[in-house]
Amino acid sequence: MGVRAAPMSVRNAVSSAMAPRGRFLMTTLLVVIVLLQGVPFALQAASTDSDALLKFKQSIVDPKNALSSWGGSTTPCAVGSDKANWAGVKCAGETVWGLQLESMGLSGRINVDSLMGLSALRSFSVMNNQFDGPMPNIAKLGMLKSVYLSNNKFSGQIADNAFANMLSLKKLHLAGNGFTGGIPSSLTNLPKLIDLRLEGNQFTGTIPEFKQKDLQEFNVSSNDLDGLIPSSLVKMNSSSFSGNKALCGLPLNPCADAPPEPPGEKSSHLNIIIPVVVVFVVALIAGLITCILRHKRKSTSVEDPPVQSNLQKKSSFQEATDGRPGARSPENSSHGRRAENMKLSFVRDNREKFDLQDLLKASAEILGSGCFGSSYKAALLGGPAMVVKRFRQMNNVGREDFQEHMRRLGRLSHPNLLPLVAYYYRKEEKLLVYDYVESGSLAVYLHSNHTRDEPSLDWPTRLKIVKGITRGLSYLYNELPSLIAPHGHLKSSNVLLGDSFKPLLNDYALIPVLNLENARDLLLAYKSPEYLQQDRITKKTDVWSLGIIILEILTGKLPVSTPQHMQSNAEDGLAIWVRSTMEAGDSVLDKEMKTTASNENEINKLLRVALACCEPDVEKRPDIKEAMEQIEEVREKDGDDEFYSMRSTRAIVDEIGIQEKNDVTM
Repeated sequence: MGVRAAPMSVRNAVSSAMAPRGRFLMTTLLVVIVLLQGVPFALQAASTDSDALLKFKQSIVDPKNALSSWGGSTTPCAVGSDKANWAGVKCAGETVWGLQLESMGLSGRINVDSLMGLSALRSFSVMNNQFDGPMPNIAKLGMLKSVYLSNNKFSGQIADNAFANMLSLKKLHLAGNGFTGGIPSSLTNLPKLIDLRLEGNQFTGTIPEFKQKDLQEFNVSSNDLDGLIPSSLVKMNSSSFSGNKALCGLPLNPCADAPPEPPGEKSSHLNIIIPVVVVFVVALIAGLITCILRHKRKSTSVEDPPVQSNLQKKSSFQEATDGRPGARSPENSSHGRRAENMKLSFVRDNREKFDLQDLLKASAEILGSGCFGSSYKAALLGGPAMVVKRFRQMNNVGREDFQEHMRRLGRLSHPNLLPLVAYYYRKEEKLLVYDYVESGSLAVYLHSNHTRDEPSLDWPTRLKIVKGITRGLSYLYNELPSLIAPHGHLKSSNVLLGDSFKPLLNDYALIPVLNLENARDLLLAYKSPEYLQQDRITKKTDVWSLGIIILEILTGKLPVSTPQHMQSNAEDGLAIWVRSTMEAGDSVLDKEMKTTASNENEINKLLRVALACCEPDVEKRPDIKEAMEQIEEVREKDGDDEFYSMRSTRAIVDEIGIQEKNDVTM
């Protein structure tokens, strides 16, 4: 849109005006012209995100038409809210901060230059697609915090300095591609990096020394790496390095040969080593002679060497006893303070007592690594199987406050909570001991491939699970009124299924003892809309998590690809998808739930409750009491009043042991 030239009479007046009044008129006219010329630029700035995304779309192949919502008369982000109009777009304040284009069948090349127009872009994910070619030059997007390129067809070497300028990068996932060459050394200096996934590629050479102190997730398994594992990574789980035949050192097997010495240093080292060896041999001979003489003087009992437990062989769990590999058991040391330190602190009086040494002797296996550490199954001799969880980020409070919080959790008792049995305290790390649940988690039942022995979950079972989760969460709200988010990390992988599919909440009430920085990075409560928008969590934050998990149960869809791929507000994508799909008149329900005409209304009723719990506006979201009352009113099928007509929701609440407390603020 151009600006018309000023009329001749005006130009003459301006050019002929020599007085101050004339200069004022000329200045005013120039200001008006500049303002008029600025209008097109303002409009252009408003459409920058749209232009950048449409240009990006042109460079990729979209056979499933997954990005059909891009373009037209809409903008990527809705006006006046954080909601997105375009698929896979994440918005904040009408600007695009994230792209989550996962599992869409997209292919082609990533046009990074087009994304440089997204000034607020902080998260970029194209996982589980068909993109190929070399590593995209994402360094041009220097403000990215999260990059997820896993499970595509990228290949070739990555330049050593590819990530040198990405000082804000916290999470990088490149797993399941065909990358070759060495691991870029520029990754080792990124100050904020906490999560690096490189497994399933063809990386070669040695692993560089990573300098980050807060690196939490690291995986280079199934590559072609060799050499000694750097000292900065020895505390990682051994599975992080599996599938690399030539790797050695902790936490894997020791290296067969010591690294060769530089030629110039060999002779000087020999001058030192030879005298030391001679002295050692002489001392050894003297010691043997002394032992023989003592043996003749008195008889001594010969003890069998302590048997190394399966737990010590299969995992690094033994390191918890003293914080370093190769820790000695009490049989090989004095029975003083160390024996006392081996004791577990039990929080339940009705449980048979055992100590840490019993766990070390138990047959054990690694169950996996979560956000905070590793979990182990330990089958006690002649006793039950227990789960031991190691936590390294539990230093938010001192010993006394930690012990008091554990005792507080030990007093909790509810049919839908997995009880804490015991704990072990050390400054560097903590162990929490729970009962082992054979059936596994809700996430496994919802998202794994089912067999005849593991049927899919039908509607009555899913409703039972939803009600159990809600009752357990309500109990936490009432028993832990001082906690803003009494669970804090409610998701399907933290819901175990016991006998008859009874749900058991796990990993609850950990916010008070976890390091605040780690809690903010990892706990689901800190992915809620209120925290992302207002930097706070509320009494309704766990209700938001409840809504997300109910949607997951009803739709059978994961909020994110895997628990390890949590990113800012990614979970909200499921609620957005459900709303948009329902508005389009399409079904969102999991086909394996086997819905019928007799239960359709009740399922939709629960679906509406879940969406209300996921409401981004905290003021519009129900509190836990309201949510529970609405969920308890949902029945297995329409018109099924035989049970519900005889009992009110209040009666159900009383039956499961949840008592209202006047000091609870929802």
